[in-house]
Amino acid sequence: MIRGTLAPLRLPRLRLLLLGRTISALGNAFAPIALAFAVLDLTGSAGDLGLVVGVRTAVNVAFLLFGGALADRLPKHLLMVGASLAAAATQAAVATLVLTHAATVSSLVALSAVNGAVAALMMPASAAVLPQIVPADVRQQANALNRLFLNGAAILGAPLGGMVVAGIGPGWGIAVDAVTFLAAALCYALLRLPATRPPAVAEPPAGAEPVAGEPVAATPARSGIVEELRTGWTEFVSRTWLWVVVAGFCVVNASLSGAMMVLGPVVADATVGRRAWGLVLAAETAGMILGALVAMRVRFRRLLLFGTACTGFVVLPVLTLGVSPHLATMVAATFVAGLAVEQFGIAWETTMQEHIPEDKLARVYSYDMVGSFVAIPVGQVVAGPVALAVGVRPTLIGAVVLIGVAVLGMLSSRDVRHLEHRLPERAAAPMEESRA
Repeated sequence: MIRGTLAPLRLPRLRLLLLGRTISALGNAFAPIALAFAVLDLTGSAGDLGLVVGVRTAVNVAFLLFGGALADRLPKHLLMVGASLAAAATQAAVATLVLTHAATVSSLVALSAVNGAVAALMMPASAAVLPQIVPADVRQQANALNRLFLNGAAILGAPLGGMVVAGIGPGWGIAVDAVTFLAAALCYALLRLPATRPPAVAEPPAGAEPVAGEPVAATPARSGIVEELRTGWTEFVSRTWLWVVVAGFCVVNASLSGAMMVLGPVVADATVGRRAWGLVLAAETAGMILGALVAMRVRFRRLLLFGTACTGFVVLPVLTLGVSPHLATMVAATFVAGLAVEQFGIAWETTMQEHIPEDKLARVYSYDMVGSFVAIPVGQVVAGPVALAVGVRPTLIGAVVLIGVAVLGMLSSRDVRHLEHRLPERAAAPMEESRA
């Protein structure tokens, strides 16, 4: 069982991809802590910090669709190399400004905007490259390993980042992030993707003469970016299970982000305290790690249905915040929610890789990401004013209701309930080919 679970790690290309993504995630765990304290050391203003972070998020969302279209036009690993090098350059510039005491809010905002755009170019390519290097019969395990390593890097990186920032300063924490991007770029540069075949073109019969006025058959010219985005949108909306789940997660993400990221600290301050709140959040990450291990062994013919049903457990931490904000119940609730949300995440990745054409996958991923990310700041902005108007507890209960309705809405879709997980027969040949 263990050998079967870890089988994808025998693939050298996957090992390079996981190494690059894990190193990058480790550095990215440093970056928010270091940047936050760099801005606070500079101005002491939470508003300035919100501006720097908010601009990055806004630009990131704005460029995601372009990143998806670009990833389907260019070799994905080369795009990842270029984006990693550009990210290293932006973080090195930020680190230099902070370490030389030359940073200003405007310069940090500008560099954060560039970094957000670069990340948008990286994300769809990074998500879509896995099915090119992993055979279909072990993609579920590969997706679980990917999330396991990323969560592990986040757990390790956050406390290390705090130690570096506290010990030698935020500028050095950002410099570490720049170095990790360089290391990730090296991993991606060594990643050799299998060649993809161009679309088949009908050839004229042997000996046939071209007809006057008609073009000779040739490799079709690439369409423009706008046309490719339109093609990606067509792929997205043509699959009911896809847009239903993305729409449902708009509501889930907005409700969850407002409840946990805005109202959660408010409730914690009045009840269990800030240190205990950190323990609550750590329990969620621990649940996600266990969830990835569980997902490696899950075998359901209707994998998307299973993952979507598991999403219902994310109401537990919001419910405990509103009804029973005690440390033990909140730790248990966030642990279960983390475990459950990983079942959905891995089921979702596997389902998209199975049912979306490879040459359009990055564009579809970008529409999925935009739908998910746009909702998060909306929930964060709305939660505070609503809580002021009706109270924290009613707002949290309202978030529970919205999440529940969204999950039921997703499950009400026949396509979500009946879409089948493809379980191809195991074959040695694809595994051997992927080792090349």
